[in-house]
Amino acid sequence: MDTATHFAIGFGLAGLAYIDPVVAADPVTAGAVMLATVLGSQAPDFDTVLRMRGNAAYIRNHRGLSHSLPFLAIWTFLITALIMLLFREAAIWHVALWTGIAVCLHVFTDLFNTYGTQALRPFSRKWISWDIIHIFDPFIFGSHVVAIVLWALQLLPPAPLFTALYGLLIFYYIWRVWNHRLGRQQVQQLDAGYKEGDTYSLIPTMSWNKWHVVKASRNGSYELGIYENGELNWNRRAKSSTHAAVEVSTQHSDIRSFLYFSSYAVADVEEFAWGYIVRWTDVRYRHRKQYPFVAVIAMDRNFETLHTYVGWLSDEKMQKRLSPHMN
Repeated sequence: MDTATHFAIGFGLAGLAYIDPVVAADPVTAGAVMLATVLGSQAPDFDTVLRMRGNAAYIRNHRGLSHSLPFLAIWTFLITALIMLLFREAAIWHVALWTGIAVCLHVFTDLFNTYGTQALRPFSRKWISWDIIHIFDPFIFGSHVVAIVLWALQLLPPAPLFTALYGLLIFYYIWRVWNHRLGRQQVQQLDAGYKEGDTYSLIPTMSWNKWHVVKASRNGSYELGIYENGELNWNRRAKSSTHAAVEVSTQHSDIRSFLYFSSYAVADVEEFAWGYIVRWTDVRYRHRKQYPFVAVIAMDRNFETLHTYVGWLSDEKMQKRLSPHMN
């Protein structure tokens, strides 16, 4: 999920913690738990410091080790230790319990996005992304905000309020899982061009009734479209170029970082008098008819690297970044 939603969930768990009799009876422990759940809900994303090493390092590692099984325990221990330095009279095991819940819930909710996590490390480095919930879900965020406001204004007590909220969200997630599964079945039935071996990925949007569709064929091509209100419309076909520059580009560390993360990457090549521009695009991410999550490399005629970029970039911004090499 996005940072704002994780932040709201941190406060939501602080409210839910009032179902714990020790938290409800001790204001010191309640205050400690609130700080712990807010920090715990953000902790796995502290790896954003990797941006200091560049976008390629960030993309390769974000939601990787920091979201792994060992780090569920490490984050819980570190945050609990910090909290106990600040709240020495708080009930330590209750603080640890709610810290752990916050950390685990962060990683669990991230599994439902398209970005995914390496949550099974060290047993597997596979990126797990269930493509069910958009990274920013207005219902999840909005329901938390409403509940937090009701609590802050003392209109409702926290224990029943947040028990009801999270009960509702459990049913919401179940419904989204069912809706996603049903949508994939319907897309295959609606696709007149379906062939044995074709697979479909439904990518969530902020609309419950609209999904981006990625159809992967055995020949390595992708068909991209939109499934909305029971209708399927294809709008683009994509397949990687076989140009020699594409193979050379995969030897660059920035491009390897992108391909390590994305298994839905398509390469296009532009040829100029001075050399080549290879653009790798992750076809899962569509925004305003563009696919802005890219890895771009400019090379001269001898395939020597002139410039690279990895990250989110519109067509206009990409042209601006690469313009010095295109003259």
